[in-house]
Amino acid sequence: MSLTKILAEGYGPGAWHGPDMKAALTDLSNEIAFLRPAPGRHNIAEIAVHHAFYVHSVRGRLLGTAIEPFGFEGEDWFQVELPWSKVQGLVGDECGRLSGVVSDIAAGRLKSPLGDDEVFQLVLGITCHAAYHAGQIQLIRRLAEG
Repeated sequence: MSLTKILAEGYGPGAWHGPDMKAALTDLSNEIAFLRPAPGRHNIAEIAVHHAFYVHSVRGRLLGTAIEPFGFEGEDWFQVELPWSKVQGLVGDECGRLSGVVSDIAAGRLKSPLGDDEVFQLVLGITCHAAYHAGQIQLIRRLAEG
């Protein structure tokens, strides 16, 4: 299985296991995207930006060079005050950039400073991260939509 196929299982298009991250983030209102399922719990927008942060981080590790700063100060979890469409754009942009890097590595157009096993582990890890959080997002959607 190719690295690009593994990556697509997490963000899209069309994972076999159900909604991938892209599908989970599609067709959501601003209200649902920012709804907290319970006090102290993350909303969908925060989960999406958290995932985008780690996608950005994986791209930097695969390239082995300094890349542009992430769109938010800090790391891991962020208080999100952007419109939902901007959050979706951030996630899509970060996932698209990572997909390009992974595709270039897989095709031999780009050489990562990491070994093949490390590259595989990072791609598999970010894919699992996407699938995990896509599942959380689907649960929050179901709670919000009744």
